[in-house]
Amino acid sequence: MSRANNHLVIMAGGVGSRFWPMSTPEKPKQFIDVLGTGQTLLQLTVLRFGDLVQPENVWVVTNEKYAETVHEQLPDMPRRNILCEPCRRNTAPCIAYVSWRIKSIDPKANIVVTPSDHIVTNIQEFQRVISECMDFTQDSDAIVTLGMKPTRPETGYGYIQADLSAASLRNKKIFRVDSFREKPDLATAEQYIQKNNYFWNSGLFIWNVSTIVNAFRVYQPKMAKIFEAMIPVYGTDGEQEEVNRQFPKCENISVDYAIMEKAEEIFVCPADFGWSDLGTWGSLLTQSHRDLYGNAAIGPQISLFETHNCIIHTTQERRVVVQGLDGFIVAENDDTLLICKLSEEQRIKQFSE
Repeated sequence: MSRANNHLVIMAGGVGSRFWPMSTPEKPKQFIDVLGTGQTLLQLTVLRFGDLVQPENVWVVTNEKYAETVHEQLPDMPRRNILCEPCRRNTAPCIAYVSWRIKSIDPKANIVVTPSDHIVTNIQEFQRVISECMDFTQDSDAIVTLGMKPTRPETGYGYIQADLSAASLRNKKIFRVDSFREKPDLATAEQYIQKNNYFWNSGLFIWNVSTIVNAFRVYQPKMAKIFEAMIPVYGTDGEQEEVNRQFPKCENISVDYAIMEKAEEIFVCPADFGWSDLGTWGSLLTQSHRDLYGNAAIGPQISLFETHNCIIHTTQERRVVVQGLDGFIVAENDDTLLICKLSEEQRIKQFSE
């Protein structure tokens, strides 16, 4: 199968409120230059796939109010490939919709699904892993998820327990999944990382379109019927109107609960390519370049004195001087300035309200 059948699906409907005030409901974190590279997280997501997927096979599923932002940031992607959810219904309806939409034009499609707000530091290794997994799924009924090698007892991620004794016959680097584990407490996370068969659940999935559509038919028949019934309108002027009517009828459920924990042919590919889901300011600090005192400064005019273990994100050309802080977030956006202890960042949502 040629790469003409490779499709990339980017889920970009989240509100990204944890990075307030840098991100807002009007412009969530996936549409912002979080890392100070000149590229938004959405743009970096597309760029890291290189030539594995052709521009006309890139799809973004987002909230309808972000459609114009997606088009502005990804002008090479066909506008018809921006699929708009009328409301939030978690990842299962999102994936079901785009899967039936792709199947309507490419019944042999081989699909990789990714969130829009992750980062990867080793792009070459990332592309190698994705290519191998897509080779694995293109002619099989396998569902593959990427498991990240844990580097710390992280309580903010779900985990995948792999059966390392059951490697696939077609690829010895891909293993059957024993179980998916919810986000653990610290003691449980410490137990996980002492073993070699527990991996962070990255939320990256690879499958061919027939496999995922059939999985929905078996494990989520009500949802499957909704999107199956819309086959006549896909790609027509009436598609969005029908989606607006039918999409809210879907159960609010993640693809992990809807499909992954029920299907039989589930595999994990352990990987290590410098991955983070950037869910918190603390994770951004960990993934950013830091000075000798543990500070990450993202912005053009930042001066730090007697300051340690801080994340400073001020990109709007103001001069910023910080003295005497240890373990703080300093972030600004337009008319809002946040100064908050990193240890208290779980309270940011209440600050933003």
